[in-house]
Amino acid sequence: MTTQTRARVRVEQTQKRVRTQIGGVTIADSTKVLMVWEIPYFPTYYFPQSDVRMDLLADSGETKRSPSRGTAALHDISVGERMVEHAARVWTEAKIAEVSGYVSFDWASMDHWFEEDEEVIVHARDPFTRLDILQSSRSIRIELDGVTVAETDKARILFETGLPARYYIPKTDIRFELLTATDTVTSCPYKGHARYWSITVNGKVRDDLAWGYDTPLQESIDIAGYVSFYNEKLDIFIDGEQEERPETKF
Repeated sequence: MTTQTRARVRVEQTQKRVRTQIGGVTIADSTKVLMVWEIPYFPTYYFPQSDVRMDLLADSGETKRSPSRGTAALHDISVGERMVEHAARVWTEAKIAEVSGYVSFDWASMDHWFEEDEEVIVHARDPFTRLDILQSSRSIRIELDGVTVAETDKARILFETGLPARYYIPKTDIRFELLTATDTVTSCPYKGHARYWSITVNGKVRDDLAWGYDTPLQESIDIAGYVSFYNEKLDIFIDGEQEERPETKF
């Protein structure tokens, strides 16, 4: 894997085979994909045109400009009777030589993404993000407005690059009479799809403070059936000492 940096944009080549589809038709399929960090948190896949079904792309006449990456021609993608506008970006005037002429795609416009034969959700996985899930015997107590919501010495702690440690609690150690399931669902490319619970204490309902993964992705299977709580919004005591609430985007 090689690394290049141009105008503060990280560019790396991945050895993975990457594919993306619309309507069951593979639009791009390559083992020569570049990962470009358009934003700091995760990369975007860039495909060489030779590995893209360019016959399904039509130039819309519009462009997308980036101060760091240059100008891309926006292309529509047509598959049968279906047309997806501005789904592809052909980097015709790239400021980064490595991506000149490459094609990137709007993630949400595509139906499916695959690394090798495994589907990827939400966004491309960052190879520099690591997850460690460790069994812990430390005493962990979760409080909201002075009321204990959960207490355990059997937590599984999830350490994820760039985020505070998350404490996943066995359901048997949670006061579920205080929790109410909501319709909220979020997705993570490393963990899968999470469902949420609100918490009611002292007559006040706090929405979506707890979440869990019933069937997480394989790399996060050890948190299946466990429940975690926002460190940012509840008081967490580790071996009797209160943790400082972290400041995050959550």
